[in-house]
Amino acid sequence: MAEAHQAVAFQFTVTPDGIDLRLSHQALSEIYLSGVRSWKKRIIRVKNRVISGVYPASPSSWLFVVIAILATMYTRSDPSMGLIAKIQEHLPVSQISTQCQAVVSAVVFSTMLWLLLIFTMRLCLKQLLSYHRWMFEQHGKMSTTTKIWVALVRIFSGRKPLLYSYQGSLPNLPVPAVKDTVKRYLESVRPLVDDAEYERTNKLAAEFESSLGKRLQWYLKLKALWASNYVSDWWEEYVYLRGRSPIMVNSNYYGMDFQYVTPTPIQAARAGNTIHAFFLYRRKLNKEEIKPSRIPGTVIPLCSAQCERIYNTTRIPGEETDTVQHWEDSDYIVVYHKGRYFRLRVYQAGRILSPREIEFQIQRILDNSTPPSKGEAKLGALTAGERIAWAKARQEYFSSGVNKRSLDCIERAAFFVVLDDDERGMMADNSPEGLDRYAKSLLHGNCYDRWFDKSFTVVYYKNGKSGINAEHSWADAPVVAHVWEFVLAADSFQLGYNEEGHCKGEVDLLLPPPQKLNWEISSECEEQISRSLAVAQALADDVDFHVFSFREFGKGKIKKCRVSPDAFVQMALQLAYFRDRGTFCLTYEASMTRLFREGRTETVRSCSSESSAFVRALEGGEPADVCRRLFHGASEKHQQLYRMAMTGAGIDRHLFCLYVVSKYLGVDSPFLKEVLSEPWRLSTSQTPVQQAELFDLVNYPEYISCGGGFGPVADDGYGVSYMFLAENLINFHISCKHSCSDTDAHVFGSKIRAAMHDLLHLLDPVYKEPNKERSKAEVKKDK
Repeated sequence: MAEAHQAVAFQFTVTPDGIDLRLSHQALSEIYLSGVRSWKKRIIRVKNRVISGVYPASPSSWLFVVIAILATMYTRSDPSMGLIAKIQEHLPVSQISTQCQAVVSAVVFSTMLWLLLIFTMRLCLKQLLSYHRWMFEQHGKMSTTTKIWVALVRIFSGRKPLLYSYQGSLPNLPVPAVKDTVKRYLESVRPLVDDAEYERTNKLAAEFESSLGKRLQWYLKLKALWASNYVSDWWEEYVYLRGRSPIMVNSNYYGMDFQYVTPTPIQAARAGNTIHAFFLYRRKLNKEEIKPSRIPGTVIPLCSAQCERIYNTTRIPGEETDTVQHWEDSDYIVVYHKGRYFRLRVYQAGRILSPREIEFQIQRILDNSTPPSKGEAKLGALTAGERIAWAKARQEYFSSGVNKRSLDCIERAAFFVVLDDDERGMMADNSPEGLDRYAKSLLHGNCYDRWFDKSFTVVYYKNGKSGINAEHSWADAPVVAHVWEFVLAADSFQLGYNEEGHCKGEVDLLLPPPQKLNWEISSECEEQISRSLAVAQALADDVDFHVFSFREFGKGKIKKCRVSPDAFVQMALQLAYFRDRGTFCLTYEASMTRLFREGRTETVRSCSSESSAFVRALEGGEPADVCRRLFHGASEKHQQLYRMAMTGAGIDRHLFCLYVVSKYLGVDSPFLKEVLSEPWRLSTSQTPVQQAELFDLVNYPEYISCGGGFGPVADDGYGVSYMFLAENLINFHISCKHSCSDTDAHVFGSKIRAAMHDLLHLLDPVYKEPNKERSKAEVKKDK
């Protein structure tokens, strides 16, 4: 219990001679330094709020305005047109001289003028950022209007914005017209149904548009006037937090480590560097030193609201709905190893522990032989099972005493860490199943050795590989990927390791050891843990995964064919699915709406009449020139749908919100009910590289990430995530379920590979598919 005594600042004993008071100077020093760190953070937060609050102006511009007004006054001119004199008449202070009153009045007027200028500049910037026609212009050809617009955006954007500087200037998400959304919806389902079914859907849509739709739209427009974003809060609540099925596999997603290299084979050292890097990122986040995200190659900012809950955040289970709880600060993480939970403080004497010190602490946990408490080893299964069962168990067994204190410790931690005893990643035998097992391990592990409610969990394997599992309700994948890219880059190119593979630096041997959390798990609670584990295990065992690298060509070759790489892959997926199932399906591609305040995602319905016509022509043996023409038409249509989704003219979020309004009003809509019940048998997402400047892929081409993935959305469908890396590599992550006899991740992967080759051969007839044996040799060489 030494670690418990070190947490006590003072002790006293009552004796016949009086009270014997013993102070712990080390503990008092820690309390003092912790308070200093807390006050520093508050001061930084206030300063940043002031800077962001006056953006796109700067606080120093106030002084410039004041000096300018005072200078004009001394030249016997009145720039205020009598307002300064009016202010002077109503000043409550009459004891000071007339000259001082004039100066005070001028300062007051200058401040009012400055605030008015800020408001005007922010309003102008908001209007400028509402312009989206630039996105629909032909690539490489910019209109005069857009050139003027870009110049104005640069002028009104100010200098060196902080992370949240643009938040007040971002436009609100517009509410599309019902008739436009219904029209786009009918276009999207046309290739999926026959004539009779389409006619029936058309009648339902027309009835909805002419009657109930108008009423629901009125309420939705009212919400859009009142709220920053008419979608995001309902999307978070009804799509994520009110879901009662397990979030493991169904909601959480994962990100992988470097594909071809492992910076160090030492588990504790890898954890030391990357945990330190995570806290470096948090420090930059708290100081708002991270540059606002922008659309690549442009000056257009994206909303940063999701960054606020990256750290110190947990999803709390409830019987009807979960909640997302965020705490302002946390100076520790919780580490899971061999069934035990440890509290590891990452701050000491007001500073972040060095990577070498964190490695030292992690090694202490690895060397700790204390057995788990009764029921502790598989406690995490509660977060992997049904949400109602977890909510009831939390209320009954973790609402008081030692269990509540330990659970609070986990939930308030900066993030969660797992020290896994397995080895994962690309193995020495080059087995193609290595990445498949790696993906499944990150997505669900053993179902009890992850804490799926935490905003993110970092997993460190025995061979030095790492990965991340993220909860989905609080933010979308690009936000987590931004952190992960920073951490991977800092680990390899900034912090580094010594010749033995350990972290650099010295160790303070007097660091208090990590504190093991205590639990008192009853037999009834253990039974509930077993039931949750059984549910989670069945779900995990049903997941089929296939991860592969497509190395024959990448976005570089695709761009030379004058085609969008994303549209190319989406057409390949449509072709592969048609070959796999003999039909088309409703296809989901995730797009972002972060051009708007508090924006999250929108759906791109990738299966269109144009894409299905192209696939049928190609499979029907039509001439190559006809297929090429249809392919270009389909890819252009896809790009158009993607741009519309990004600019607030999507289909699904609008219909979703109309459905929520109908439920609040207690009215049923057969049209909306049908729309919301349609299964997404092909759910896809591209993982973009956001900080390519952090990685020197010219000199270190092997330092590329495997990307990440997610579980299947439909029981009889596929989940496909893909990532373009450098110019000649695309990684695919494919998931489905073993329980469906019609799906097979490996078979679908081979069809995607064949479709990619067929499409490129269509666009570039001289292209020849690389010899398979040669391809395997190249992969071996790279590894």
